[in-house]
Amino acid sequence: MSPVRVGGLGGGQPSSVARQAPVPNLAVLAPWFLLVLEVFSLWATFTALVRVKRPAAFALPTMMTSLVTGEWPLFQIIWQGAAAALLVALGGLDGIAGSVGLVALAMSWTGLVAVRLVQSRARPTAEAALRRGLGDDYLDHLSVERRAALRDRPGPAITLLPFHHDATGIVRQQNISYGDHRKRHLLDVYRPAAGEGLLPVIIQIHGGGWVTGHKRQQGMPLVHRLVRNGYVAVSINYRLAPKYRMPEQLIDVKRAIAWTREHIAAHGGDPNMIMVTGGSAGGHLSALAALTPNDPEYQPGFESADTSVSACLPFYGPTDFTDRDGLRGRIDSFEVLLKHTVMPGGMRDAPDLYRAMSPIDHIRADAPPFFIIQGAIDVLVRREENRLFAERLASVSEAPVVYWEVPGAQHAFDMLNSRRCSAAVDACERFAGWVVADAAARNRTER
Repeated sequence: MSPVRVGGLGGGQPSSVARQAPVPNLAVLAPWFLLVLEVFSLWATFTALVRVKRPAAFALPTMMTSLVTGEWPLFQIIWQGAAAALLVALGGLDGIAGSVGLVALAMSWTGLVAVRLVQSRARPTAEAALRRGLGDDYLDHLSVERRAALRDRPGPAITLLPFHHDATGIVRQQNISYGDHRKRHLLDVYRPAAGEGLLPVIIQIHGGGWVTGHKRQQGMPLVHRLVRNGYVAVSINYRLAPKYRMPEQLIDVKRAIAWTREHIAAHGGDPNMIMVTGGSAGGHLSALAALTPNDPEYQPGFESADTSVSACLPFYGPTDFTDRDGLRGRIDSFEVLLKHTVMPGGMRDAPDLYRAMSPIDHIRADAPPFFIIQGAIDVLVRREENRLFAERLASVSEAPVVYWEVPGAQHAFDMLNSRRCSAAVDACERFAGWVVADAAARNRTER
């Protein structure tokens, strides 16, 4: 009986039955890739139109998906169309999965048209909010020069250049120290290269959940727009959690306000016309600082400094750390963030501090004018929270309170150029112009 030869052993030839690793068949996979791509695209479009509140654990990725899709729908159509065309060329329509994917693509594009229509409502709703809060004739109070500088529509390339900020005629002085901390007690001053007299000042406070963020990362569309039209801007860093817990961040903001009042005249700014703004955590800190002027508890070592402000323009900032009205629901990721990262413990551990760090607990009759801006589909800060804050503040404050709920806007919608961001920047410019004009009129009356 002859021995059996095994291919590949003893120098023999490989057996013809030896198999090679299978090569993926793109024609087979393409329909499934197309299905996955377009179902995800449809989901992204859905999140740009509808507020998705649950599950809370997915709030941040949902926010990012909704933000990118909602602010730049044209880019979504371009990349979705390019990716779908490539997959179709590779055989994406050879199976039923691909056909279903193409239906999802059509639905996504229909939704993106709706997204664009919702975007178009930002500017008229902003104007309506300003008129409700300041009066139908509020623009008549502005100087001729400030009225002439206002925009009624975004620039032609606003959606094509999301990262571009026109710095023409702007001088920036970087990393000025306003405190003892080497890295976080720094600020940048933006001022017009040319101008006469002392100009109104706006302090920009970055967001980032009190744990991250930088003075050059947020609020830049607003900063550049205002400075180019006759304002001085101060953008600040502050100490971050979890190394530094509340109220250290508020103390830093007040320290920056005190520095601004003392030194800003040397940079062309008016120390008697200081406004504060910021988004998210920065919105919270700006509102809290505006409502606790000159409070010695939050001004250790500079108790006598004047930290009052002339106006506050908070973007989507949380206003109630205690959730006393039960607006967030039973399970909420924000409560976890506060307990383990921002505050020294849970609310049971420090109930007084939770209330003290809630702007809604500091509502007062002598509050400065407020322009509260909140995204309608924000999944990180609930619109109901800022609605309630605005209503309660307006019922007490002797100064105007403007509340603008931005149609279709997600958290952080104003960070980069978009049509909605442009509408918000222009609305803030109008509000700030009114504040400046109103203060000037009152000063003339008092004289």
